[in-house]
Amino acid sequence: MRGGACVASFLVLMVAAVLAHGQTAIDSSRTSPKGWTPPRTVDGQPDLQGVWLIHTATPLERPKALEGRARLTDEEVAEFRRRAARLFGSTNSDFAVGDGVFQAVLTNPEKYTNPNSTHGATDMIDLEFDNRTSLIVDPQDGRIPAVTPEGRSRQAAVNTAFRRPAVPADVGNALRCLSWGVPRLGGRYGSGDMAYYQIIQSPSHVVLFMEVGHEARIIPIDGSPHLPSTLRQWNGDSRGHWEGNTLVVVTTNFSPKSYFMGSTERLHVIERFTRTAPDTITYEMTLNDPATWTKPWTAMMPMRSRQETLYEFACHEGNYHIMSGMLVGAQVQQETER
Repeated sequence: MRGGACVASFLVLMVAAVLAHGQTAIDSSRTSPKGWTPPRTVDGQPDLQGVWLIHTATPLERPKALEGRARLTDEEVAEFRRRAARLFGSTNSDFAVGDGVFQAVLTNPEKYTNPNSTHGATDMIDLEFDNRTSLIVDPQDGRIPAVTPEGRSRQAAVNTAFRRPAVPADVGNALRCLSWGVPRLGGRYGSGDMAYYQIIQSPSHVVLFMEVGHEARIIPIDGSPHLPSTLRQWNGDSRGHWEGNTLVVVTTNFSPKSYFMGSTERLHVIERFTRTAPDTITYEMTLNDPATWTKPWTAMMPMRSRQETLYEFACHEGNYHIMSGMLVGAQVQQETER
């Protein structure tokens, strides 16, 4: 169910070839090409404007099979691309999203199966393999820090409600087409999936417009303070500033209904956007919620420049069709188990 019922309409707009066989391995780092400096806007800010795509196949967490290895060799990356072409280049395998793509090429089964898939791998979206073995760069083991006892209890309750939804709120904000959260990470059009962003700048604000959900984050960069702590929003309250060539965005004031990867309203997010090449923004995020994780953690994803136009994401608020199906299905399952 990752991505919800909107996956089908999303793919209609963005179906692409499985992989480009001739690509070279990409080193996603903060290092800019020698002698290159980012362009500037008319008011002197680093220019981040344009349409950008995150389409990395790198998993959020480092798989156990690659424990202790932060990077793959170029030869291994090439082999993973060959495996992906075999697995997802025909109707033989099911459709994969999120970290499922990387796990599939790592284990290399004869056929990839996904019990939640409703269509074949010919609809596979174009994902980019590079040398990294996890999006998480801190901690160095590439894994999300341990969840607190409070966090485990809360997440277990939410997961149980999702598997057996009794009311619409149980299916989550994204499947209800209400909000996809901040930041976009964890497999729902952020890592392991295609995620389009459009960035627009003015001297006092930066707009991060996200295709999925047609949500726009309008971020002041004029030094204005955060909202009072009593005002909570599903996407939090973001404030930005420049540190050299890096746009730093700090987001607080999340709603208890936000629930990003199981976190609470105490979530504190720091995002960093650095244009490191003409076609690349290095996007880094640090997440901290003492009520959920035992320590902060950081993930990094490359954003690639695209000469494309963003269109409306057709997912209406409420998403009654999928909700009614899930609720009725859960009721029928409960009746048959009595």
